[in-house]
Amino acid sequence: SFLQNLPFSRKRHRFFPPLMPLAIEQFDFSKYDIVLSDSSSYAKGIITRPETLHICYMHTPMRYAWDDCQKYTQDFGFPEFIKRLVPFFMSPIRLWDRSSADRIDHFLTNSHFVAKRIKKYYQQDAQVIHPPVNVDRFHVSETHEDYFLIVGRLIAYKRHDIAIEAFNRLKLPLKIIGRGPEMDRLKKMAGSTIEFLGRVSEEDLPGYYAKCRGFVFPQEEDFGIVAIEAMASGRPLIAYRVGDIVEHLEEGKTGVFFDEQTSEAIVRAVEHFRDTDYDPEYIRNKAVPFDKERFKATMKDYIENAVNKHLQQR
Repeated sequence: SFLQNLPFSRKRHRFFPPLMPLAIEQFDFSKYDIVLSDSSSYAKGIITRPETLHICYMHTPMRYAWDDCQKYTQDFGFPEFIKRLVPFFMSPIRLWDRSSADRIDHFLTNSHFVAKRIKKYYQQDAQVIHPPVNVDRFHVSETHEDYFLIVGRLIAYKRHDIAIEAFNRLKLPLKIIGRGPEMDRLKKMAGSTIEFLGRVSEEDLPGYYAKCRGFVFPQEEDFGIVAIEAMASGRPLIAYRVGDIVEHLEEGKTGVFFDEQTSEAIVRAVEHFRDTDYDPEYIRNKAVPFDKERFKATMKDYIENAVNKHLQQR
């Protein structure tokens, strides 16, 4: 779109939300009979012909326009004068976001958690088809090491900070895989038992999952693929009881929950976790339904049925 030609658009894209609706609507989809969009913000807003079938796989309604608006402005460290302007341009974005949802014929989404949000903000029903995970890429190890593991971008909402605080207090080893803008801040608060591994190769990542004692998941996610990857490796979870993970973690069988997003709650959860035995094969079997081949088959069936119904109504 024209945005890619604007100065700083690649590195400072978070400053361009007011222009995003205009940019996405400039794309010409008039030649297409079927459109499948993949959206967490603006992609769903494409304009198609009235007779075109538009199926949207929505990862989440636009978080920074709705329930996370205040958190968005704080976490990204906008200058104070920008923060004061946010309400003025966010209201038009909400209006556009709501009206553009009416252009979609069928909503698909990644979890029941997100389906509820789609219903709340767009008044639309959504069919849940969980995202694909390459389960076969991960394996169960017969031996484990004593470290706990976190995998993901180092950004504020992932709440690596409270996990680091907890493991500083526990004096237990925690390995953190990933990079991001929070790296320097997190390193400054980390004690001697915290290890930052940065980016890890695709070949080495399964080994870190398989050998860890447990996987720590302190954030709220619409769908936590890294948590499913840990389960595919037979490793139990220590997870915040909010979001999609509630649908998949069985307390006492595939891990433990904590109910407050605080370091104290994580400490209590880890102490409980250490007193519980887990069956790696049972945990892995709970990840099998997310296999990518099942995703492909389910998506194919859904799209074929939607197309057939659409053709019958024309």
